Amino acid sequence: MMDAAPRDLHPPIEPDARGRLDVGDGHVLAWEACGRPDGVPVVFLHGGPGTGTEPAHRRFFDPRIWRAVLFDQRGCGRSTPHGETRANTTDHLVDDIERLRRHLGIDRWAVFGGSWGSTLALAYATTYPERVTGLILRGIFLGTDDEVAWFLHEMGRFFPEARDGFLGHLPESARGDPLAGYLPLLMDPDPRIHLPAARAWSGYEGACATLRPVSQLAAGAAAAAGRADEDRAMLAVSRLEAHYFAHRCFLADRPLLGRIDADPRLRLLPVHIVQGRYDVICPPATAVALARHLGSSAMLEMIADAGHSAFEPGTRRALVAAGDRMGRMLQAGLHPRSF
Repeated sequence: MMDAAPRDLHPPIEPDARGRLDVGDGHVLAWEACGRPDGVPVVFLHGGPGTGTEPAHRRFFDPRIWRAVLFDQRGCGRSTPHGETRANTTDHLVDDIERLRRHLGIDRWAVFGGSWGSTLALAYATTYPERVTGLILRGIFLGTDDEVAWFLHEMGRFFPEARDGFLGHLPESARGDPLAGYLPLLMDPDPRIHLPAARAWSGYEGACATLRPVSQLAAGAAAAAGRADEDRAMLAVSRLEAHYFAHRCFLADRPLLGRIDADPRLRLLPVHIVQGRYDVICPPATAVALARHLGSSAMLEMIADAGHSAFEPGTRRALVAAGDRMGRMLQAGLHPRSF
């Protein structure tokens, strides 16, 4: 019998299936699957926009319970073309999730997403609620103007050194509107222009991601700054985040909380929200607001000693425990009602 107590990440696991899915517009998504072939289906949605999946992300899922599907969103990770902003909107990403579900022959699945992944999970669940069995969400971001303004203008109050580096990359005349200042730099085709901008943007975000700085990680990031693979990853994150922020996350006309209020079906699904108390990138007030709109179906777990990162000890233990609980419930056939 499996231990129901909170636990750390599950052991490393390799995918037993991989593929590439052409979703149109020149975009091809890289996907993988691991765990029991007949397990409870779940899809993992990474953050960013722009980060991509990592082997450690598979370890949130007990392979004795789940059939976990992970994929890199448009322009991210192993998907191609890398860092591409054309035909890259929230609606495109939602449609890609649904296309992947159909491609894999999955009827319904749970959705696991953190940070931007939580945004995308809610956008998908409010578009295709009949295809979702439950939600596990972390570091809630709803893509609102206030949240974007916080990231660009206010987050640095807690990390002034990182803010100074972020703004210092721009000419003084552009520092009042850093998004407008960074966009042309990040979109410039010349690596001599876009790579230094990407490093400055990513350095700012990375410095704010954890409650306690980890010296080894900081040293590793600094040493990796000149490596082509790290530069490639930083460019995708910074370029796609700036692209989405400039377009108000493509959600301004259909705010996520408004969608939840307009369609009560999402309130029938089990939802577990894990939120770091000291998450400076995605402050806890947003998670509280989401839980209130979802009502009794949502459980909000506030981690007292965590910031934004999914891999801080308290957060990763809570995510694994939430996944184990929801997986056992769905495995036992205690599915939410079909719509």
